[in-house]
Amino acid sequence: MKKLMIGNQAVSAGLHDGGLGVVSSYPGTPSTEITEFLSKYDDIHSEWAPNEKVACEVAFGASLAGARSACAMKHVGLNVAADPLFTLSYTGVNGGMVICVADDPAMHSSQNEQDSRHYAIASKIPMLEPADSQEAYDFAKSAFELSEKFDTPVLLRMCTRIAHSQSVVETAAAEPAVLKDYVKNPQKYIMMPGNAIKRHPFVEERTNKLADFANDCIYNKAEMNSEEIGIITSGCSYQYVKEVLGDSVSVLKIGMPNPLPDKLIKEFASKVKKLYVIEELDPIIENHVKTLGIEVTGKEVFSILGEFSQKTIKDAFDLEKTESVSADSFIPARPPMMCAGCPHRGLFYVLSKNKITALGDIGCYTLGAVAPLTALDSTLCMGASISGLHGFNLARKEESEKKSVAVIGDSTFMHSGMTGLVNIAYNATNSTVIILDNSITGMTGHQQNPTTGYNIKGDPAAKVDLEALCKALGINRVKVVDPYDLKGTEKVIKEELSIAEPSVIISRRPCVLLKYVKHEKPLKVVSDKCKSCKRCMTLGCPAISMKDGKARIDATLCVGCGVCNQLCAFGAIE
Repeated sequence: MKKLMIGNQAVSAGLHDGGLGVVSSYPGTPSTEITEFLSKYDDIHSEWAPNEKVACEVAFGASLAGARSACAMKHVGLNVAADPLFTLSYTGVNGGMVICVADDPAMHSSQNEQDSRHYAIASKIPMLEPADSQEAYDFAKSAFELSEKFDTPVLLRMCTRIAHSQSVVETAAAEPAVLKDYVKNPQKYIMMPGNAIKRHPFVEERTNKLADFANDCIYNKAEMNSEEIGIITSGCSYQYVKEVLGDSVSVLKIGMPNPLPDKLIKEFASKVKKLYVIEELDPIIENHVKTLGIEVTGKEVFSILGEFSQKTIKDAFDLEKTESVSADSFIPARPPMMCAGCPHRGLFYVLSKNKITALGDIGCYTLGAVAPLTALDSTLCMGASISGLHGFNLARKEESEKKSVAVIGDSTFMHSGMTGLVNIAYNATNSTVIILDNSITGMTGHQQNPTTGYNIKGDPAAKVDLEALCKALGINRVKVVDPYDLKGTEKVIKEELSIAEPSVIISRRPCVLLKYVKHEKPLKVVSDKCKSCKRCMTLGCPAISMKDGKARIDATLCVGCGVCNQLCAFGAIE
């Protein structure tokens, strides 16, 4: 059957049709849809885990039991899962195991441009990299066989463009999910030093076998068209090369970036006069080719930064530029911003108004950093706000304890905030942590999490009580505020900052985009009462603007949250 699919949907179809039994993931753009599509299949178990480490370990447990398993995450999520990843290389698998990781060149929704191929090399785990949706399906489906054949987990690397672009996929018949026998094997699966040291030679031997396999496999393909120019490329870069240069050059498409096929590379290089490597981000392939003693042109022409495009290829080969239509340069930019009625806006306004230092975290509330609120002082990684606040207060002590907070979302708190809060309680800094509880995982598109009371399929599930959890972690003072109530929120924040002990404030109101949230009638500005003070503009609400010197509210955007009304000293907002 042929069907138009985005890359992530194709991965999910390939995993399912390859006999998947269990998938556990944590949402993260651009990987999220893989697990969302898998959740639509009733013949497999799918779930959202609290974080990527847990997801990877769940997949390992399912593999150990004999099921084919998978987990999915974005590139920075692989950092979180790195601990089990490296040891999984030693244990190997029982049922086939696929770890899907989606990189984000150009940082469309990420805090760095990490190249996950480094993890494959460092952990000595094979990696596959599809270049379109059909390959995403084929590679995902065959990855289970590769995993079981070589007794190894397999990394499947996507990138933003391949994950979210569409192409036709021809699917095959689904293989039934078969549960292999489980046989107790302590020497293989218990990685205490005495056993682990015996598994390392296995890893090296497996790597050699995989390297031989890479020279003659379905993943790497040479297209000989010209003796003048040869290009070694992979993933999305392959598409750009083919779209611009077509069959005018020879191409070695690498679909298995680890281990790389030495024999195939040497053979390809010997057939062309000039050799290029075109790859996004780091020179992984290029450096390997150079270690083989082959002269190659790469990063001196093709940037180590960001995404490539057809223009990248044309510029590098000095080809004639084609005419294209671009947006009028005078159109003002529209920066990302919190939605009209976002519950985080009121909380950030209070922090900004009181000049409170706020260490931020990863989520849609990171937008509190942008003007006009400019309420955040740092954003590092998931959970770092709480740990960072503890360190900040340790360094500056009373100078900062009464005017510094950490802000973290409910899903992020469950992901990796809890241990930081334990550290604050255990090592006793007078730190105030604000949990922004909007009842959903917002930034990645409204996925459930352990605080929402529902699982990935929307069925009722155990719901974590944040107040009880924080107290169980050693925090005695836990307060709940409504961020739409500016005065009430400000009062509690000032109270908790003045107390000489750790505390948690839960800013609780559901995301305004949730379907069950009932909006109030939109507010309006009485023009005659408006004094043009622009205080309402300090909220950065997209529903509020100025026209002819007066504030106005877009009724199609306003949800009637009433936050702006509390700021107007002249009663102009009704």
